[in-house]
Amino acid sequence: MVRFEAVGLRYPGGGPHSGSWGPEALVDVTFALPQGSFTWLLGPSGAGKSSVLRLMHLALRPTRGEVEVLGLRTAQARRAALPPVRRRIGVVFQDFRLLPYLSAFDNVALPLRLAGQPEGTLRGDVTEMLRWVGLGNRADALPPELSGGEQQRIAIARAVVHRPALLVADEPTGNLDTHQARRLLALLREMNRLGTTVVVATHDEDLVARFPAPSLLLRDGRLHDLDAARGLDQADAEEQPDG
Repeated sequence: MVRFEAVGLRYPGGGPHSGSWGPEALVDVTFALPQGSFTWLLGPSGAGKSSVLRLMHLALRPTRGEVEVLGLRTAQARRAALPPVRRRIGVVFQDFRLLPYLSAFDNVALPLRLAGQPEGTLRGDVTEMLRWVGLGNRADALPPELSGGEQQRIAIARAVVHRPALLVADEPTGNLDTHQARRLLALLREMNRLGTTVVVATHDEDLVARFPAPSLLLRDGRLHDLDAARGLDQADAEEQPDG
């Protein structure tokens, strides 16, 4: 489903046309995620979590190494090969990215309309998805009229309305209170139960403990063994002097 092999990633160091590159944001990242899995992507701010997710949803190509997503090897793939694969991937952003001038219904319907689905059939799909996230009564509301939790649920509905094979979520609970965060994760786990492969980047340890699942840990752009890293953190804490 998703495979990274010795992936390195650099961003332009002086702008896209400068010809210079910054240090590696990802260094020799290797892992594989099976179809139908749910995976936490863990690590502090700046560890490289967003870079991994951007490679997964084909917003970037690796500087070196190989990324394979839904059977497509992206490093050398032709540009024309990317859109069909992108349409099989759902993305949930921390900042929602809803269009403020469209209703909740029209925001959720947007991916289906872009894919050319007839209005007569998409209406039922969108209505069902709004009910699934508990917002069937808010279909006509504009995003500014919705709470943060409601906007995030609309963003999830938009990401999954086309039944993606892969769903990636970048810190989706960062702007939510504990109750809303747990509700959102329950929706993602339900989507996974229905067959979608789900990857969620977070630094919320409470959520990870409440919803146990395999995890990848990034630090300084490198993958680390999760149990070993926790052992080192515990040892560091014990060595700190009291007071």
